[in-house]
Amino acid sequence: MRFQGIVTGRANDCKNGGRERDWARLSKRENKVSDNSYVTRRKLLQSSALFLPAVRLVRGQTTGNDVQKQQDAILARIQAPVFPKRDFDVTRFGAKSDGKTDCTDAIRKAIEACTKAGGGRVVIPAGRFVTGAIHLDNNVNLYVGEGATLAFSQDPKKYLPVVYTRFEGTECMNYSPFIYAWEKTNIGITGPGTLDGQADCGHWWNWVGRASCGGGPGKPNANADKKMLVNGMGDKDVPVKERVFGEGHYLRPNFIQPYRSTNFIIDGVTIKNSPMWEVNPVLCKNVIVRNLTIETDGPNNDGCDPESCSDVLIENCTFSTGDDCIAIKSGRNQDGRRVGKPCENIIVRNCNMKDGHGGVSIGSEVSGGIRNVFVDNCKMNSPHLQRALRIKTNSYRGGKIENINFQNNTVGEVAEAVIEVDYFYEEGEGGPFKPVVENIYVANVTSKKSKHGLYLHGYKDDPIRGLTVLNCEFNGAAQGNYLENVESVKLENVTVNGKSVKI
Repeated sequence: MRFQGIVTGRANDCKNGGRERDWARLSKRENKVSDNSYVTRRKLLQSSALFLPAVRLVRGQTTGNDVQKQQDAILARIQAPVFPKRDFDVTRFGAKSDGKTDCTDAIRKAIEACTKAGGGRVVIPAGRFVTGAIHLDNNVNLYVGEGATLAFSQDPKKYLPVVYTRFEGTECMNYSPFIYAWEKTNIGITGPGTLDGQADCGHWWNWVGRASCGGGPGKPNANADKKMLVNGMGDKDVPVKERVFGEGHYLRPNFIQPYRSTNFIIDGVTIKNSPMWEVNPVLCKNVIVRNLTIETDGPNNDGCDPESCSDVLIENCTFSTGDDCIAIKSGRNQDGRRVGKPCENIIVRNCNMKDGHGGVSIGSEVSGGIRNVFVDNCKMNSPHLQRALRIKTNSYRGGKIENINFQNNTVGEVAEAVIEVDYFYEEGEGGPFKPVVENIYVANVTSKKSKHGLYLHGYKDDPIRGLTVLNCEFNGAAQGNYLENVESVKLENVTVNGKSVKI
């Protein structure tokens, strides 16, 4: 068996998913990892210190019974909010379904009336309603009915004034997310209708700076703003209220973001064409994401990104995205450490992942830590889905990732690896905050086609520890497993391309 030390691929244009940055990063790694792409199994095992008389397991290693008990305890705490049976039809407040009239004020009035009455449903009936930012209030369920579309304005000014938000894991004052809630309780977005962000290469996506999407010299480009926010403000602990972006800057808002809120449900809607991340609860507790169809192929168009949340259920959703289908996060670098809130007690089940960078990703913004994640009975299958389970971090993000459980999942085809743990994401090594990844439990997973079954890439002075893989079949793995700087792995009843693999 041969092991390849790099991952390569083609850069895609904006239409094909915003994967350009990821491919470019991987291409850079090709030159960094090794001058020789292939290494022999013996050399790789020696360099990874895997010739050990016995495998050292992490104390408290998860077992199958433990996994079920932990999931049951989390599910017992997660309860859907209950809304009074009152309806507030937005057309009663002046909204028009002509696809032209700005309905922002009418929707705001309906929400105010609903919350003043003690709560209920704000109803978007059949038709196409154009709106700017929508801010939910206590006990309000935004119901998007059959045949209804909420189409969000392409004018950035419709998302001002700025609000307290997070951009890629760093807190700041920025454009309002399209649907936003600040420190609210009992809020919902439900119904069979559609949320259309109307982002395209002429609106929002061109802010990435990609030439294939209208970027280039003299065009909008978020790179300077990101550097200013992360390095100049976040890493230096500038007060958040002084980190003001919005108009004149190019940090795109997320689509849906409840912030510091409790008891949130989003159920049934179809979401498409977001500026960037789709469903992004931050510092929330008791969150249900259910029965969504997310179809959006733009840059950084993650499907669902819980950040620094606790007790989250994501189930029965279908994802086809331009970035990770689900990405679990907890803040970036110093700002994530300042906030210091892990993302924990997350259950993902019965979901269907199609296009994307990862089916379920842990990171990359992981500085606050992530623990107790359970991914069960999901289907992942597409030549444009790069990985099934992806753990991505580096020595600048740091953070502790522990108790990740990936079981009973069926993988058809992925382009890269079925299971990936990568310490070399973006900045890579050389920083002062080495990541800690422990107690990763993979069981009863089958795959039919991939480049690698396992892709594990740690540091020489900080190897990957505590991975258990049980009862798995990785078939059609063109280049087998790739393991570098891995200290302890337990493989039991694992086959790669039909052959038993043991360490």
